[in-house]
Amino acid sequence: MTRRDMFAIAPVVLLTGCSSPTPEVKVEKKPAEPVTGLHALYAMYGKARLWAPDIKILRLSSIHIDKVKPEPGKAPAWQVVFASESLGQKRAYTYSVVDASTTLREGTFPESPGSWSNDNRAFLIAALRTDTDKAWETALKHAADYAKKNPDMQISYSLELGRQINEPMWRVIWGESATSSAISILVDANTGDYVETLH
Repeated sequence: MTRRDMFAIAPVVLLTGCSSPTPEVKVEKKPAEPVTGLHALYAMYGKARLWAPDIKILRLSSIHIDKVKPEPGKAPAWQVVFASESLGQKRAYTYSVVDASTTLREGTFPESPGSWSNDNRAFLIAALRTDTDKAWETALKHAADYAKKNPDMQISYSLELGRQINEPMWRVIWGESATSSAISILVDANTGDYVETLH
């Protein structure tokens, strides 16, 4: 074998000597985790501004999903209703951390717009400085006895302009909805201060 032949086969020898089957690395998908209200709201707000740059918030509500483990101050899915004065329309968006049904899918999705006549109930996102995890901590201080007696009760969250105070309020609800709840706490969404206990 000539020296030239040896140089020709050298790369082949090196390649066959180094190649060995690489084991498949299985990446386990982390379980879906719930998120705070403002986390979901900002995700939906960014998409909704493509629909209407002047959007304001009418209301935001948490959505319970059985297969996602709940955490204080967080929910696996949220729905917001935005309003646009320039278009005279309102539009609902959902945000979910998992696919829950054909209508509630992972990510951010809009519904069809509907008509809206300005009812002065919409507010700017800039008015929100307190997130649901902090609202939960405040609410718990004022409903400690009830929470202790009902440790497994579902907690729901809603956000809208207060009826008595013209500021956006978080409502921390023990139960599925405000109408069926025995107790809920209003927390100022700007300052984070306790406002009222509702029975």
